[in-house]
Amino acid sequence: MKNKEIFVIRNKWLIISLTALIVVLCIFPLMKTTINSDLMSYLPDHMPSKVNNDKIEQVFGKSDPLLIVFETDDVLNDSTLRRIQALSKEFNRMKDFDMVMSLFDAKSIKGEDGAMVVNPVIKRIPKSESQREKLRAEIKANELAYKLIVSEDFRYTLIMLNSVTEKTDAQLMSVIYELLDKYPGSETVLINGQPYLRAEANDKIAHDFMILLPIAMVVMLVFLWISFKEKRGVLLPMSVVTISIIISMASIPLFGWQISLIGVLIPIMMIAIANNYGIHFIIKYQELNAKYPDMTMKQIIKEATLYLKKPVILTGLTTIVGIAGLVAHIMIPAKQMGVVSAVGIAFALLLSLTFIPAMMLFLKKGKIQKSFSENENSFLSKILTGLATFISKRPRQVIYIFIIFLIAIVSGVYKFKVASDFNNILPKKHPYNISLNIANKYFGGTKNISLMFEGDMKDPEVLKRMDYYEQEVEKMQEVGSVTSIASMIRIMSKAINDPKDNFYNKIPNTREAIAQYLELYSMSGDPEDFEDFIDFDYRKAVLYIQYQSDNIKTMDKIVATIESLTEDDKNLSVIGGFSLVEKELSLATGIGQKNSLIFAFFAIMILLMIIFKSKAAGLIGSLPLLFAVVCTFGIMGWTGIKLNIVTALLSSISIGLGVDYTIHIFWRLKTELKSGKSYPEAIAISLNTTGRGITINAFSVIVGFSILFLSAFPLIQSFAFLIIISLLLCLMCALILIPSICILLKPKFLEK
Repeated sequence: MKNKEIFVIRNKWLIISLTALIVVLCIFPLMKTTINSDLMSYLPDHMPSKVNNDKIEQVFGKSDPLLIVFETDDVLNDSTLRRIQALSKEFNRMKDFDMVMSLFDAKSIKGEDGAMVVNPVIKRIPKSESQREKLRAEIKANELAYKLIVSEDFRYTLIMLNSVTEKTDAQLMSVIYELLDKYPGSETVLINGQPYLRAEANDKIAHDFMILLPIAMVVMLVFLWISFKEKRGVLLPMSVVTISIIISMASIPLFGWQISLIGVLIPIMMIAIANNYGIHFIIKYQELNAKYPDMTMKQIIKEATLYLKKPVILTGLTTIVGIAGLVAHIMIPAKQMGVVSAVGIAFALLLSLTFIPAMMLFLKKGKIQKSFSENENSFLSKILTGLATFISKRPRQVIYIFIIFLIAIVSGVYKFKVASDFNNILPKKHPYNISLNIANKYFGGTKNISLMFEGDMKDPEVLKRMDYYEQEVEKMQEVGSVTSIASMIRIMSKAINDPKDNFYNKIPNTREAIAQYLELYSMSGDPEDFEDFIDFDYRKAVLYIQYQSDNIKTMDKIVATIESLTEDDKNLSVIGGFSLVEKELSLATGIGQKNSLIFAFFAIMILLMIIFKSKAAGLIGSLPLLFAVVCTFGIMGWTGIKLNIVTALLSSISIGLGVDYTIHIFWRLKTELKSGKSYPEAIAISLNTTGRGITINAFSVIVGFSILFLSAFPLIQSFAFLIIISLLLCLMCALILIPSICILLKPKFLEK
């Protein structure tokens, strides 16, 4: 210990120089930082739903759809149709899309004089009211357009695009916006789809970095000034914060990673956490300066380092271990965040024990702070003194109060839910979510499941089974539409057969008849119209199910129906679809939460046992963490906040941070009891000294995380609320519950 102190003091220039060099070197990788807003890439490649999607995309191409929704009084009015026609032509000319579907691209299949005639739904824009009403009637009779491209009330219509571009999402959306401006209209235009979501998320991630980081820094500076009323108490902890942010963010490109949506949390976490250890050093300096006015600065630094070295290292390690629990998470960005945050906190810990003492050696002693004088009568001091008195007199009542509170809050766990999709990433009133609501209400839903079949796709038995699946699934209330090559064949049969014929609206009984239908279609239409349903040699086909759902229960119900129907179908090879990826992500989020929570909790418990050489220390020290985590889940249930890709990070972070307060209280109690104090005296001193430190520490973390309320992402705002509640609970446990338990049990590890 002594040699280490001498090293820090004697090598102050070396420490400061190395710190400056590391910062300079980190600037180069920082300049190569990029953002990744593709939610699909957040999932491991081995996930079954992702693997199945890849198999379907290998045959039928990548599915990256965009929906442009037009709202007006009547979509068949002249100006709206001309606008959609012009936009459809422009989109069809572009190489960025391999599929464009609108009222001018969707097909109308009719029979004329025994022949099949295939035309666009709108071949010519109607010039009179009678022509418009005739078109309206034709659209209502068209299974390929009505309620799929135009709504039942004709207030909404769609242009559907499938992106195959090499442009970035921002560049693609810029092109679409330019075209919409080129062909203006009075319609309300909304967009949804993954390219649009990624572009919006990308902008908002950049927005959060540009806005939240400077605001958080300013707020933390003000908080530290109010807490310490000394420049060194502000500048030194914040210098550690700044360096830790630079190091942690630079490590992202160094590891070959990109900043994800949850990467927004990393710099805010550094602001909230990295100053913790420096705060304890400043508090100890002020305490020693007030208690021993004759001590020199060098003596104060030695004494502060001697006292803080062990508890600060231990609290730093527990924080690192807790947050590193995210490595056990299934989501890739969560794992990365665990590594990057651990690196940043480790450097903050090192700098607090080396860089801050080295810088303090160049400073003169400051004035004595009133908060450490014997006559201190501040608001915080009064609260801590009152708590110490109450705990010493009524420890059992304290424990009873905590148990009653726990029972009341934990009952909310029964309402706890896991988010079933990505729709809560953007605010509810965002155009993306408004367009999703329109698609769910008027166009059959935004969720999809794809069934890929292999075999002879002209075999009547195969097509009849597919047709049967379609009709059965369509009976479900949640399902909006089901389409495949089978439904296309059935529509053809309606076009060339009289309603009284046996073959009307049915799959033909022979392979030859099916081939004839397809041949008739190709004579008037384009065979490429089927490329979304069937491959070139008619060996593989896809059945698409479109439905609406906002919970996993509905998804499970639809999947169960599909699996029951297709259980013995030897031609079914893959069940995929983006909604199944969302479902698996939801399940993975829950599993990842559980894994990281269990890892962090037991790792912290074992560390506490090792630190204090006692099983009792591990068990008692883990109680605040267990209390905070369980209460947080209960609060999520009561408030309706769902477990999602961001809130799933909560437990590991709160455990890593919350255990620090307990360690500091244990350490101070142990010190005071060792010096001969009674438990009531030890508790009173601990709460008025270390208690003040961890209170300032906790509120500095809370202030740091509170900036996340300004985030553009609702789920990050929810995370801010929950982490603040969790930390407050951990603080209450450390200041009130732990001393109450200790005064009753008098654990031996504190008295050794």
